[in-house]
Amino acid sequence: MKPLALLALAGLLLELQTGVCQQPKRKEDLSENRIRPGRKRTKVRYPKLKEKESGKAGSILTQVLDKGRFLRLGETLTLNPGKTLELRCKGSKIGWAYPSYLDTFNDTRLTVKQQEKFGQLILTSPSAADTGEYSCWPVLCDGDECEKDIDRTSATYIYFTDKDELFVPSPMYFEIVYMRPDAPATVPCRVTSPSADVSLHREVPPEEISVDGTAISYNPTKGFILQNPSPEYQGAYYCKGTIKSTPQISSKYMLLYVEVPSGPPYASLEASADSVIAGDTFNITCTVLGEPEVDVSFRWRFPGQDMRPVLIHNEWRLINRGLSHTTRISKSVITVEDVEESIDLGRYICTAKNKHGETSVAMSIN
Repeated sequence: MKPLALLALAGLLLELQTGVCQQPKRKEDLSENRIRPGRKRTKVRYPKLKEKESGKAGSILTQVLDKGRFLRLGETLTLNPGKTLELRCKGSKIGWAYPSYLDTFNDTRLTVKQQEKFGQLILTSPSAADTGEYSCWPVLCDGDECEKDIDRTSATYIYFTDKDELFVPSPMYFEIVYMRPDAPATVPCRVTSPSADVSLHREVPPEEISVDGTAISYNPTKGFILQNPSPEYQGAYYCKGTIKSTPQISSKYMLLYVEVPSGPPYASLEASADSVIAGDTFNITCTVLGEPEVDVSFRWRFPGQDMRPVLIHNEWRLINRGLSHTTRISKSVITVEDVEESIDLGRYICTAKNKHGETSVAMSIN
């Protein structure tokens, strides 16, 4: 009996030990597979990292694909030319921006509509020339006053890649690029494929310009950017691009250096005479030196403004101030004939205005 009792006791201990070792595993298995009454198993979904990084998650701009499918757009999109492009922007009142030449030439291929819940842009037969930035934004209105919702603006740069048009076509064969001391200058040889290799070349003397990514850099959506332009860059340039070993040449660009920095116009006055007598004729010239491509407008205030007519003549031209500088000179000349001392003597004020602001100058005629 004693050996049998010992054998039974050993078997019992072995069973208890095995049970203790297996118990955590059983509990783990049960916890993984158990479905509790009244609760539904849910799967946690995490946002895709690429979508978060690309900014697509907050974009309200989408492309309409075939069969009612939509693609939320990121920073860039590459398409083949020819197939109709349809973009939509969610909102009951939407504003749009697109390559400016589509408006300049009143292109009938472009249609912009506002539907009940979204804005719609349709461009038929797109070509390499349509490469550029397309953007949209909600328009916020308070009564008759409306403004752009800048915080919700979505923009996508669209490349319409054409193997025969590596550079975005320009309406001009020869473009002028003005360089000034207070701002970067851009040689706008944009490409229709972001994978193109592009280099900048001077015509005379013939040479390839070194691009270091700092002083001169290249952006396929803008062109070559000169961070600190100087007179030594003045001259004729072109860009050369290659893709799959096929070289192409861009339009020509003439770089001119402007000595006048951006800002409100600097105006000066000069009179044909400081003093006059009855019956005389005199004139006052208001002169502005400024940026070559910036228009200047003039307006005058003078003593006899509401009592007599005067002659006002405006003109402008480009002048070369030395070999390295180009400036626009704008003038407004007011002429007073058959002076009447009781009316025409006093202060003459010229106000010159450009896109940066306005300046007023005055002088007295005695």
